[in-house]
Amino acid sequence: MTLPLSFLKKIWKTRVPPLPHHAQTAREAGLEPFFAGILADRQLQNREEIRRFFEPRLSMLTDPLEFKDMDKALDRIIHALQSNEKLAVFGDYDVDGATSSALLLRYFRALGADIKLYVPDRLTEGYGPNPKAMHTLAQAGVTLIITVDCGITAHEAMNEAHQLGMDVIITDHHLPRDSLPTAIAILNPNGLGESFPHKELAGVGVAFYLAMALNRKLRSLGFFTENRTEPDLKNLLDLVAVGTIADVAPLTGLNRILVKMGLLVTENTINKGLQTLKESARLSGRLSAGQIGFQIGPRINAGGRLSQGRLGAELLATDDAEQASEIARFLETANRERQIIEEKIQRQAFQQLHALTSNKDVRGHVLADKNWHPGVVGIVASRIAEKTHRPTVVIAFDEQGIGKGSARSIPGVNLLEAIDACGPLLMYYGGHHAAAGLTIEEKQLPAFTETFNRFLLENTPEEVYQMSLLVDAQTRLTDFPFETVCQLERLQPFGRGNPEPVFVFENVRALECKTLKDKHLKCHLADSDDNTLEAIAFNTFPGPLGEGIIAARERLDVAATLSVNRFQGRERVQLVIRDARPALHTSQ
Repeated sequence: MTLPLSFLKKIWKTRVPPLPHHAQTAREAGLEPFFAGILADRQLQNREEIRRFFEPRLSMLTDPLEFKDMDKALDRIIHALQSNEKLAVFGDYDVDGATSSALLLRYFRALGADIKLYVPDRLTEGYGPNPKAMHTLAQAGVTLIITVDCGITAHEAMNEAHQLGMDVIITDHHLPRDSLPTAIAILNPNGLGESFPHKELAGVGVAFYLAMALNRKLRSLGFFTENRTEPDLKNLLDLVAVGTIADVAPLTGLNRILVKMGLLVTENTINKGLQTLKESARLSGRLSAGQIGFQIGPRINAGGRLSQGRLGAELLATDDAEQASEIARFLETANRERQIIEEKIQRQAFQQLHALTSNKDVRGHVLADKNWHPGVVGIVASRIAEKTHRPTVVIAFDEQGIGKGSARSIPGVNLLEAIDACGPLLMYYGGHHAAAGLTIEEKQLPAFTETFNRFLLENTPEEVYQMSLLVDAQTRLTDFPFETVCQLERLQPFGRGNPEPVFVFENVRALECKTLKDKHLKCHLADSDDNTLEAIAFNTFPGPLGEGIIAARERLDVAATLSVNRFQGRERVQLVIRDARPALHTSQ
């Protein structure tokens, strides 16, 4: 039987069918039956694992000394502190890099260290350490560099640093090449021969692990005295949460612990930069993962996208309220400028896409132009990949015919493998299975496009390219009293690796439909017994979902998430509609 497509042209698939023991475990934990599938998806097999998931604690973190090079890194840093050496943090210009840089800057400044920041210019230097930057740092008297969120593929730059008499400690989480660069120590959960068991850490998570280990070592050495207070690492967890969420790292394992605790810190953060960002975005109290991903993160990113990459790190590292406000105002303006540029390029990219010949054998999109801004091609690639459900590469060429590109993938496609197959055609590339960056000569574009698509065609099954919505369970409107929805909220923060549960409500009617702000749909869903729940579908007009629900004359199957709508002191259960289709089975 071929499953019908929804209004959004998707097939609904059960995410992970539960096994009998998941149902038993849910009952024993006092959870509703539909939690069985949620437990199965998160591989929670017993009550202890459920407890650890619902109630993460910092005491559950893995020992930082499990990084194979951690002892080497600590010995070199402690020698530098004792010798009053000049240190440098070398960061990336994205949010993960900015939060990683700010975290170590704040920590080392609290120790009284002489430390400076270096962030490469996105447009003139590109990503990661480069030989020219190494010369700049050497001339400034730096003797120890700590990279954050970068460095694992920077062989040439690391060799240059060594020749210039500087030591380097690399902290990164990206995938290495066939060999590792020259460094005193490499802290990377995904490094070659790395024994650290948890591979999901973002760059800021690795930086925090270095701070944890160093703090403990310094404490054991009697470094902290009445005149030198030990830094409170908990105050840095807000940065870990922001960087991890913005980098779309899996919110499982160690990341879940760090982010859950970090979000608590955002409520009353002492970080002047984060305080001003919250004010700019008109946010208050504890931040959610969604607010970080869609409001805080883009503001931090805006400087780097428009060739002011160090501003994000400087904002999050400063304790000067006036400086924080000045940088935040600049980033707010830059973010609006970025949005205008992004919207223009996105519109042109979709026009280019539609102008291409329709070919069912095309598995990925490669779009390029000389008038596009290289700082926003990653965002545009994400939008196109999401809209078309195809891996997408968007490239901005300069006047010399050199293109800087960003690529984004879809579930089931290892993007780095696909780009690796095109390696001989590229000047540079790097990334991971979901996102990558590359540099290419314009003359190689046709061959790259052909090779990229051929790899996808030969190595990924066709069903990967059928748009689908993963659902967790079929449920009823009456299954969700307020207390049960509060149980669901305890699964937060939602994100990659911990998706928000989606439930199917079969054979319901949409009543009292109305449009809000010309783009949202608000209604009530009613079952056959006239039980109702308030529902909303965001950003659905114009589009097939809102129009399909309003035009429906028959009953519907609706896929939705559950939330507690908190407004003006009132709390009530609300469905958030993700998709809908004509009911498969109708009954009166």
